[in-house]
Amino acid sequence: MALLERVSTLIRANLNDLIDKAEDPEKMIKQVILDMQNQLLQVKTQVAIALADQHLLEKKQKENEEHAADWMRRAEKAVDKKQDDLARAALDRSMSYRAMGESFQQQVADQRTEVENLKAALHKLGQKLVEAQSKSDLLLAQHRRSRAVSKVSDAHMAMREHDHSAGFDRMKDKVARASAESQAKSELASDNVEDRLAALEKEDELDRLLAELKARRGVGA
Repeated sequence: MALLERVSTLIRANLNDLIDKAEDPEKMIKQVILDMQNQLLQVKTQVAIALADQHLLEKKQKENEEHAADWMRRAEKAVDKKQDDLARAALDRSMSYRAMGESFQQQVADQRTEVENLKAALHKLGQKLVEAQSKSDLLLAQHRRSRAVSKVSDAHMAMREHDHSAGFDRMKDKVARASAESQAKSELASDNVEDRLAALEKEDELDRLLAELKARRGVGA
């Protein structure tokens, strides 16, 4: 029966393995418990139906036995009355009911086996559901704690990365500023020397030109 196969699969399921393999453990646990609850309701319904069928078969079996016994009494009465033809007919009917009785006996036995199997499955599935529900509370709590710890760790890491980045940026600014100041000082120092040298060269040139002019004009030094 397909129902018992599904129930057997749920009973054999290892909740821890399912959680380890699940992308979303919380969703998976809820789905497994929901499946168990649905199957449990179906098994309860099937147990009730199977029990009703068993009682009906037992009732028919009893009625068949009563009919067989009744026709046997009629055959005995016909024999007492020396009505052999009637006795034979009554015995024939009694034999038919007894043959049907063997069929009812097998059907009742099979039905009782089915009922017991369904009851056993119902009991095991009920235990598995209780186990899953108790485990789910613990496992979900562990999953939530793990997720919370992971989020806190991510936040701390992000903060550290932000702090390091900000410190690095500040250090770069300081280095750039120091470099610019050094370059400016160097440029200023360089400009001062060049200006002084240029001034000296200008003075020399002026002295030379002045000497040449005096020479041309015949003016003494």
